Amino acid sequence: AQIICQRILVVPSTMASQGRQDPNIFLFVPNLIGFARVVLIIASLFFMTTEPYTAMALYWSSAFLDVFDGMAARHFDQSTLFGSVLDMVSDRTTTLCLMMTCIVLYPSLLVPFQLLAMLDISSHWLQMYSSMLKNKTSHKMIDLSENAVLRYYYMKPVLFTLCSANELFFMGLYLDYFNIGWTVNFLGDDITAWLLVVYISFPLFVVKHLVGLIQLVTASQNIAMVDKETHMKLRAAKTT
Repeated sequence: AQIICQRILVVPSTMASQGRQDPNIFLFVPNLIGFARVVLIIASLFFMTTEPYTAMALYWSSAFLDVFDGMAARHFDQSTLFGSVLDMVSDRTTTLCLMMTCIVLYPSLLVPFQLLAMLDISSHWLQMYSSMLKNKTSHKMIDLSENAVLRYYYMKPVLFTLCSANELFFMGLYLDYFNIGWTVNFLGDDITAWLLVVYISFPLFVVKHLVGLIQLVTASQNIAMVDKETHMKLRAAKTT
């Protein structure tokens, strides 16, 4: 995922480093990778209910490209606010598309998955907004003084592990519906290997969304603190 290196002067600094005038932000390499991710996930939607392997090949190709947009941003000195937002929005909507498909396949999971979608989108949006209010260079930059859980969550190994488990849970649930692949014996029952993936990834899946809840509360508190400081300054100005 891309890291915003500069919040306000990112475009001028990029222009200076590249020696070009009026660069087209949308044609920056990391943003082109982001657009490719969007195209791939849209293409996967047309196969979700009929061709599971094709759908997952396109889906995971989109997810795989997520590894390279940040690398490209740093290598070409093309970190942008737009790219960072595109990356986060792509991550959220990609998972949401698979979640919605699972709701179609498993109607009984409608309410739980709707709640998860609300939590995932709102917690990340609030976190990014609160980070910008506090002039941070990335929504992933968390001080230990703010919340130790979030600080450790956004360390790359932890983040990668929990996000991968989250994706594997939904992918396993999705592919198990089609009863494809090989079967394994688990606690005396023959189940698909995909269902075993669901069982294995479920604990980390739960942890990730508990962290999402913590992120929602922490980000809300941070925004409220900014509001409090603003109101205190306004009151002080009125008394002088």
